Amino acid sequence: MLEKGLVQVYTGEGKGKTTAALGLALRAVGQGLKVYILQFLKSEEKSGEHNAAKSIPEISIEQCGVKGFLNKDKITSHQREKALEGLSRAKKAIMEKEYDMVILDEINVALDYGLIPLEEVSKMIKERPLQVELVLTGRNVPEEIEELADLISEVKMVKHPFAKGIKARRGIEF
Repeated sequence: MLEKGLVQVYTGEGKGKTTAALGLALRAVGQGLKVYILQFLKSEEKSGEHNAAKSIPEISIEQCGVKGFLNKDKITSHQREKALEGLSRAKKAIMEKEYDMVILDEINVALDYGLIPLEEVSKMIKERPLQVELVLTGRNVPEEIEELADLISEVKMVKHPFAKGIKARRGIEF
């Protein structure tokens, strides 16, 4: 276990927030730590990071999203239910101290879209065992979460291939 875990936030409009968190996971595993990754907006479809993480015994990875894109103005009860189930799994992973690092991928977007309550996430952060490193990703991080964070990195978009009509590529974006 870590002597003192911190709260890290990766946010911003640019591409690379999840990638940064996954890099931390690899670094942690390389130093003998155990990592839990929960992806809030991804579904059971297996992404490249999911497939790779499953081959590393020290990393547990799960998803709690539904298939397809999420529309902030058309959130379904099923989408909210899956996100709340994910929040429950995240709390368990943090509080049981089985993992040294817990990565909650796209949790900021789940908060922004109203899928999960900010009060519960704030409480979870405040009450976490101090040895657990907590990593939160996603754009539109709430101010309350910013105040609880020890580190915030903002990923700025300067240029993106989507603007040229280049679609997401297997092995690069997913």
